[in-house]
Amino acid sequence: MTVQPIRLFGDPVLRTPADPVVDFDVELRKLVADLTDTMREQNGAGLAAPQLGVGLRVFAFDVDDVLGHLVNPVLEFPDAEEQDGPEGCLSIPGLYFDTKRRQNVIAKGFNGYGDPVQIVGTGLMARCVQHETDHLDGVLFVDRLDPDGRKEAMRAIRQADWYDPTTPPTVKLNPHAASSPFGLGR
Repeated sequence: MTVQPIRLFGDPVLRTPADPVVDFDVELRKLVADLTDTMREQNGAGLAAPQLGVGLRVFAFDVDDVLGHLVNPVLEFPDAEEQDGPEGCLSIPGLYFDTKRRQNVIAKGFNGYGDPVQIVGTGLMARCVQHETDHLDGVLFVDRLDPDGRKEAMRAIRQADWYDPTTPPTVKLNPHAASSPFGLGR
């Protein structure tokens, strides 16, 4: 169990969809421990494996005094209620932008031993679960911003002291357009 370096915006691993976990072994549990230690060291609410350079569908979370992890998450939305508020990311350090998310989520997956797990989240927990699952799909929260918000975010990222201009960033269009069943598009 060790704190690992976090990959920053511009690193291609953050744009690559992660592979499903197939081996629920000691290596997976070490990854979960590393995710948890790194997330807590950085005072984060969540951290996904791609942020440590590992292309597997697993993330850790620490929200509202609930510490845990989820492997191979699948999200369900019990209603269409939305929330809009500040969101940040350990891979885009120090920057926060209002981001629209679903208010309620049911996340199903597994723990590090392969046992089924279900998380019913609202508010911050729902935001965290959606944010971390996006990481597993190669999506960053800035992709969910409207065009003006994305321009503002990119301007702030380019001005950040951690930004590396030799690694050109990629910003995708909102992955859930207005026609999506998630209703998160603008």
